[in-house]
Amino acid sequence: MSETVADIQTPSPSDSTGAHGAVSRIDGSVIEVRFAEGDLPEINSALEVQWDRPSKLLLEVQQHADPTHVRCVAIHETAGLACGMPVLATGSPITVPVGEQVLGRMINVVGETIDKGPDLPESTPRRGIHRRAPLLSVQNAGTEVFSSGIKLIDLLAPLARGGKAAMFGGAGVGKTVLIMELIRSIADRYKGQSVFAGVGERSREGHELWLDLKRSGVIDRTVLVFGQMNEPPGARWRVALSALTVAEYFRDEMAQDVLFLIDNVFRFVQAGSEVSGLLGRLPSRVGYQPTLATEIAELEERIASVRSAAVTSIQAVYVPADDFTDPAVAETFTHLDSAIVLSRDMASEGLYPAIDPLASSSSLHDPLIIGQRHYDTAERVRRLIEQYRELQEIISLLGIDDLSATDRQAVGRARRLIRFMTQPFVVTSQFTGRAGVSVSLEDTLTGCEAILDGETDDWDESALYMVGTLEDARAAQAKLRQST
Repeated sequence: MSETVADIQTPSPSDSTGAHGAVSRIDGSVIEVRFAEGDLPEINSALEVQWDRPSKLLLEVQQHADPTHVRCVAIHETAGLACGMPVLATGSPITVPVGEQVLGRMINVVGETIDKGPDLPESTPRRGIHRRAPLLSVQNAGTEVFSSGIKLIDLLAPLARGGKAAMFGGAGVGKTVLIMELIRSIADRYKGQSVFAGVGERSREGHELWLDLKRSGVIDRTVLVFGQMNEPPGARWRVALSALTVAEYFRDEMAQDVLFLIDNVFRFVQAGSEVSGLLGRLPSRVGYQPTLATEIAELEERIASVRSAAVTSIQAVYVPADDFTDPAVAETFTHLDSAIVLSRDMASEGLYPAIDPLASSSSLHDPLIIGQRHYDTAERVRRLIEQYRELQEIISLLGIDDLSATDRQAVGRARRLIRFMTQPFVVTSQFTGRAGVSVSLEDTLTGCEAILDGETDDWDESALYMVGTLEDARAAQAKLRQST
């Protein structure tokens, strides 16, 4: 009988189901548990502390210290835990609820609801968070373009349906705003389910996302899984796997397309680094855990599409000190189809979304995939902006008047093009007073071609700033002329 994807990914149960142990040592979030010899639970299996408190305390086995002791990472707060307390080996990994019952809900790393809504039904299926990636023989590496409605992304770093894309940027350059806009924009035209993993999120960010999804009417097709910033490192480390398990259920057992979003991957790495340090592992490059590449690969390789359904992933990645050579950032780059790089210089000029048109890239940028017109326009845009950046130093030293007429023309068109690539977002409309817009690829190409061909050479630059289509800019230009 042939194996299905679900069969391939089902974790094997532990033989130590029901084994009892006792807490023998507590070191912050790392708990050592003693079992009888021969009863040690498997690595990555869950243990439950049998205490008299109303809150649950789950542990995850990380090391076999000796024939009778295991070292575990606590998924919940350990306040009140004492040596000698009984521990039960569950015989399985941490499990989370999956399926239609969790749509529209906000849950934590172990599947408990945190939205003050009713409890999930007892019949809700659950799945273990540790699963194998689909076999290569059943994976489907599609090259279909996934429209986002954001001009810069669709033109220069197109997303792949069933692919992985990430937004890289330092603090305060707009990663979370961009990912919130992508959720809203794609959900409007996207008929599958969305799963959001908030890794180390601030409570304010989570609340804003919850309200925005409610306002946009897509909350009923979305599952939010949060491991908040104030939770133990074990919870922040495993929340991405919990969310991915929910997404895999929609993909494998319901054959539905899934939009899987993570904010952000760096906090996942950071939590893993904390856990590694607590377990006493020697640090590797720049103080990161020696298992950095393995942990990122275990997460990223599970985000895969199969023949029956696609998982399209969009991830935010914090870049510490704007250093793109950081090991966590460099390792994440290797797993992506599209890389969207955010620029602090552009953000400081108010050019939002602050996506660097030269540093961003996509594996779909090929005329055989996106079409010759799209490819040629994108290349012309990149060349013009690159020429402008090369001339900026001369302009800052000598002024624009010392440039040749051809260079002055190129600078003017590049500045107009950069401003045309700005775009008002729906999620920021309450702060900016500008109505958000979603722009089709056809309108983006038409606008860029008009600017490149000189149609807007006599327009005010401000007419092209924070507009949607070229027609919107034309209307803005007409208003400016009337006012003068």
